[in-house]
Amino acid sequence: MNDATNRPAYLSVHDIHAYYGESYIVQGVSFNVHEGEILALLGRNGAGKTSTLRAIARLADPELKQGEIWLDHQSLHDKQSYQASQCGVGLVPEDRRIIQGLTVEENLKLAQIAPPIGWSVERIFELFPRLKERRKQEGTTLSGGEQQMLAIGRALARDLKLLLLDEPFEGLAPVIVQEITKTLQEIRELGITTIIVEQNAVAALKLSDRAVILDTGVVVFDGLASEVLENVALREEYLAI
Repeated sequence: MNDATNRPAYLSVHDIHAYYGESYIVQGVSFNVHEGEILALLGRNGAGKTSTLRAIARLADPELKQGEIWLDHQSLHDKQSYQASQCGVGLVPEDRRIIQGLTVEENLKLAQIAPPIGWSVERIFELFPRLKERRKQEGTTLSGGEQQMLAIGRALARDLKLLLLDEPFEGLAPVIVQEITKTLQEIRELGITTIIVEQNAVAALKLSDRAVILDTGVVVFDGLASEVLENVALREEYLAI
């Protein structure tokens, strides 16, 4: 685990308020993430986890009406989604959004900036050997775990600074969860900062350095992931585990 003591925040989320129409979903959320950390963003269904992730990625929904988001000294709160992507934010949504009709390799090449900075297609294949084996296969015909690998690889294909993962383990067999966990640990060793929203809280906590727990749109815990694993009362109250 990384020691974040005395290190400045790489990502700073400060007092963000976000809405879906009239629905007030994210109600003043603040937290910091240090460079190279993995943060588990946890909570029950409807707590505001995915909405917070989408607000950081600057998607149109939810609408960010107040607050500041800074990544590596760049403001994100005044950006649109494509501009946040240009700043190094990569969101892997729950549905993965693999492009139909394109091969694995074509999905990756379509996501790349030109010229590639750091993450060539071949480098992604080194990280995901399964994808290399299936490089000419249509992406939507892959297994669920392989599609998740492709979605993460597609995010890496840009000049990535912040990886946002929404339910990366959903519907995957335990052996595939272990494989993706190992890959995310390798990505952390490369210095990429990651936030994971995940219902499999134990798997996310074991992988993460720190955890933030949301409840009805507000932060109720911000600390070490190990503290959550060791605190039965906290897990029962806010995570139902």
